[in-house]
Amino acid sequence: MSKSVIICRCEDVTEEEVIQAIEQGARSLEDVKKITRAGMGYCQGKTCRRQIARLLAEQTGCPIEQFLPGSFRMPAGPIRLELLAGTEEMEE
Repeated sequence: MSKSVIICRCEDVTEEEVIQAIEQGARSLEDVKKITRAGMGYCQGKTCRRQIARLLAEQTGCPIEQFLPGSFRMPAGPIRLELLAGTEEMEE
């Protein structure tokens, strides 16, 4: 894969930038996120975290499972449009 390939499309982070972050000491998805912003865009890492984990595994020699999160949480939950429009009272 070319080092100019975009790994995180939301934040335009390239493979080369991720590898540089790993060379600077990043040892987790969170470390790479803090250094490069990869995984901080609209999709919150849904499309790039597996590629970042693959690069971490390749560069460190550790198994990829070590870098993949056990679960994925979205930062917010769905809300009905009626609530946003104010046409319906919120239930508590």
